[in-house]
Amino acid sequence: MVFVLSLVGAAAGASALTAGVSAAASHVRNVSRASSAPVRGGTLYMVGTGDVTTLDPNIAFGVVTNLAMRLYVQPLLAYEAVPGKTTTLVPDLAAGFPVASAGDQRFTFTIRKGIRWDTNPPRQVTGADILRGLELSCNPYKPSSALSEYETVIEGLGSFCNGFEKVKPTLTAMKQFMLTHRVPGVTLDPSNNREITFTLTHRAAYFPDIVAAFGAFYGAPSDYLTYLPGSSAFDGHVASDGPYRIESYVAGKSIVFDRNPVWKAALDPISKAYVDRVVVDETVPATSAFEELKSGTSHADMLWGVTEVPSEDISSLLASHTTNFLLGNTGALTPFLVFNFADPNDGGALKKVDVRRAIEYALDRSALVRIAGGPQVAPPVTQALPLLLLETMGFKDFNLYPYNLAKAKRILAPLHLTLKILYISNYSSWTKIFQAIDYELSKVGVKVDGIPVPLDTEFPHYLAVPGNARRGVWDLAMFGLVPTWYGNDYGWSWMFSLFDTASEAPNGENVGLFSNRTFDRLIAAAQSSPSVAEANRLAYEADRLAMKEAAIYPIASPGFAVYHASRVHNAVFMPSFEEFDPTNVWLSQ
Repeated sequence: MVFVLSLVGAAAGASALTAGVSAAASHVRNVSRASSAPVRGGTLYMVGTGDVTTLDPNIAFGVVTNLAMRLYVQPLLAYEAVPGKTTTLVPDLAAGFPVASAGDQRFTFTIRKGIRWDTNPPRQVTGADILRGLELSCNPYKPSSALSEYETVIEGLGSFCNGFEKVKPTLTAMKQFMLTHRVPGVTLDPSNNREITFTLTHRAAYFPDIVAAFGAFYGAPSDYLTYLPGSSAFDGHVASDGPYRIESYVAGKSIVFDRNPVWKAALDPISKAYVDRVVVDETVPATSAFEELKSGTSHADMLWGVTEVPSEDISSLLASHTTNFLLGNTGALTPFLVFNFADPNDGGALKKVDVRRAIEYALDRSALVRIAGGPQVAPPVTQALPLLLLETMGFKDFNLYPYNLAKAKRILAPLHLTLKILYISNYSSWTKIFQAIDYELSKVGVKVDGIPVPLDTEFPHYLAVPGNARRGVWDLAMFGLVPTWYGNDYGWSWMFSLFDTASEAPNGENVGLFSNRTFDRLIAAAQSSPSVAEANRLAYEADRLAMKEAAIYPIASPGFAVYHASRVHNAVFMPSFEEFDPTNVWLSQ
């Protein structure tokens, strides 16, 4: 239940943990600039790199896609662009919070009356649209990559999807299946077409967070059955119920949004939609994008996609106290090292906990943090739960492996290990962190071979293929993750995604194939606990167990470095899509 993401970052040493977090507190925040006198009109220009995975909301998943959908989708629930509340859910398409019953195993949503699709003619968004979107998320042509995150939560959805995936991936076959099959755990009220009820397989007080996080719950008008999901034909016919609609899209190059004529501001508590148009240029490298914003170029207002301020500029921006710059707190854990628990190399050395622990002792976080600019930029983390989640749930930090070169050398030097470390080559800081890790491990007699891969290759081609781990293609991997939601009981789901046996790749983010029955029982108990406090306590125990087993080597929970031009006002950073909210900024004319 996390986004696979790769960010710039490193961490401070254990002795500097408290000081590092304190130093970062004044810089890692979520609002850049606000004004009490908003102005309507104008065109907002966003520049950078990174494209959507798809424009189809029902199968969409990813940070850049979330940013785009903020403009043309009005979800049932959403995070509001209000300082201090950017991880707080509020009703959006829904008229209010869902009515929970049956011990948090049933949730009923009612859609606001008057919210319409920009179809021809415009039509009210209905409960049937929400159900259709959920069903289409597991279509056989191009299903959602996030399917494993929610299909076991709703009663009967798993069996529906298992049957759907066997259908021939044609429009005719797909329509026929949807006409003749249903999801038992989703019901519509025949007397109110704006009501939909979800019955769950177990208690899940966090279900509203899932509904907000995944496009499967964003709805699909009947028009969507005319096009194959996520196809180029679909891209030209995307329906909008949000403040903007897609005027044009050129994959990998540009997206232009203009006002949705059927959207009503009075029915949207989330988006003010001050600007008339949003023009996105996806071809501008980070350094050029930052320079354009800083210089006040007329066609550059905000960053787009996964584009950050270059790391070499962050220190000077922090020192200048400019209100145009912000290190946004996302709760990311990135980068961190994953151990391959199925590794056959070196006689299966990494399967031994003492070897994994020795590697943890051998690495010096204080050396890694200097690469990324210090703890102000990337607050250190010594456990699996990252900084934002620790603060939210009140967990105390711990460090089971303070830097101890002598202890590491006693165990590792006699083994003469050669470790293959996978890392993303696109980010210069990751390359430098890899080089630092190589140097640190050489001190304890470990030889390192690097496997540099592009950003868009590491997860789908290496980590999401468990056979690679079992064959020993990689021994350790630098990885990065960011939460998909920020609810009170997120802790257990974060831990589930990272380490639970049921979340092993390719169905989840447990790419190291860690498997521990005690851990799985702790997470299962946390998931079904009626108390958020108890769920969080159990997640904390699971965290300590995973670290005792040395499942990963955590490094940092960095802020995401963003910047906007001086004519941009009310720039509120949203952790869920790692950018200022374009639907709530206004421009000096």
